[in-house]
Amino acid sequence: MAATAAAPKRLEGEKAQRIIEAMRTSVGTRGAAGSTFDHVAREAGVSRGLLHYYFGSKEQLLVEVVRHDCEVRITGMGERIAKATTADEIIAALVLGLEEFIESEPGSPAVIYELLSASRHSEDIRAELAELYRRWRADLADSLRTKEREGVVRLEADPESVASMLFALGDGFGIQVLSDPEWDREAAAFDLGVRIARRLLGADE
Repeated sequence: MAATAAAPKRLEGEKAQRIIEAMRTSVGTRGAAGSTFDHVAREAGVSRGLLHYYFGSKEQLLVEVVRHDCEVRITGMGERIAKATTADEIIAALVLGLEEFIESEPGSPAVIYELLSASRHSEDIRAELAELYRRWRADLADSLRTKEREGVVRLEADPESVASMLFALGDGFGIQVLSDPEWDREAAAFDLGVRIARRLLGADE
C-alpha cells in the first residue's frame, strides 16, 4: 500500500482558514489546473512562500481542503443523526448534509472531483482520498450502529455496508445534480432513492 503524502506543517487559526477558503473558491471557479499558489496567496492575503512552506505542493493543499471539509461534515452529520428518533429523521439528516455539500460550498465538490482525477496519476493523493472515504464510512457506520442499539433502525446489513450504500446513493445524486443543475431532485428518481435508504435502515413502509 502506498504511503500517504507527508503531512503539512501545522498552521491554525484565521490565516489557515483564509487559505483553505481561497483554495476551495479558486478550484470552484478556475479548476485545479488554474488554481495556482499565486492566485490562492493573493486571495488569502498571504505570501506565496508561506503556502510552499506549510503545504509544499498544490496537491497537498487540495488534500487539506478536503480534510477540513470532511471534519466539518462528519461533525454536522454526527450531531444531526444523534438527535434522530426515527429512520426518516436519519434520512432527512443525510439529505440535508448532501444539500449543504452541493449548495453551501460550491467549491467543495469541485475540489473532491479534481482530486479524484489527480489521484489517477498520484499514489499519494489516492491514498489520502481512500483514508478520507474510510473516515466518512466509519463515522456513519458508528452512528448507525448506535441507532440500531437504541432501536431506532433495523439495518438491512452490517453498519459498514449500509453506510457504504448510503454514501453511494448520495455521491450518485450529487454528481447528477452538479452535472445537470436543472435536474429535478424531487422527481421520481429521488423519491426512489429515499425508499431505498428507508429499506437499508429497515424502516416500515
